Amino acid sequence: MSAEPLLAGEMPLAEVMARLRQDRPVFHSEADLQHSFARVLWDLAPKIQSRLEVRQHAPDAAGAEYLDLLCIGPSARTAIEFKYFTANWTGAAGSVPEEYALKSYAATDLARLGFVSDIARLERFGNRPDQNGLALLITNAAGLWTPPKPGGKPTRDRDFRIHEGRALAGQLLWGGGDYKSNTRALHGSYPLNWQPYSLQDGPRGEFRYVAVFTDS
Repeated sequence: MSAEPLLAGEMPLAEVMARLRQDRPVFHSEADLQHSFARVLWDLAPKIQSRLEVRQHAPDAAGAEYLDLLCIGPSARTAIEFKYFTANWTGAAGSVPEEYALKSYAATDLARLGFVSDIARLERFGNRPDQNGLALLITNAAGLWTPPKPGGKPTRDRDFRIHEGRALAGQLLWGGGDYKSNTRALHGSYPLNWQPYSLQDGPRGEFRYVAVFTDS
């Protein structure tokens, strides 16, 4: 089995996530996650420079497109897209307790579409031989990592399911192909392996993450 790709050729993602969950077991928002990730990466690997909201120049872009985080190492780079999808949860977390009031912002089908879209974007942005991509999703919505029940009614996002053990590959059709604008085509094949992030008190207090690396 090949080793996990490195961030900017320098740092294993597992080490960053271990430190991140220690420092920030919960986030207020996706922007909070982005900033916290960049700060932890700087602490662990000072050689890696981090740049937030970097405009991309993909030739097939319909308009301006921005990358959440670009990590620049001495010999390699990593483009990162983040998703932080939350279900309702209120409580305190952290070594110095901090109050959080998380809300449910969207349906889980749109969360799946957004994550798959991030992978497709990273494939398009990866036009440098020294650059890989990372799509990272952290959530406390168990429906995202839980497989659907056998024999259930087909849903419009069935091709976009991202539960544990699934692999994303090829052309993914939304609603069986009735919504062309939501079709996503992936060049690579990406098995999904969810990892524990943090466990908090109360309903929906379990957080997990899934990470997908795209090739350089």
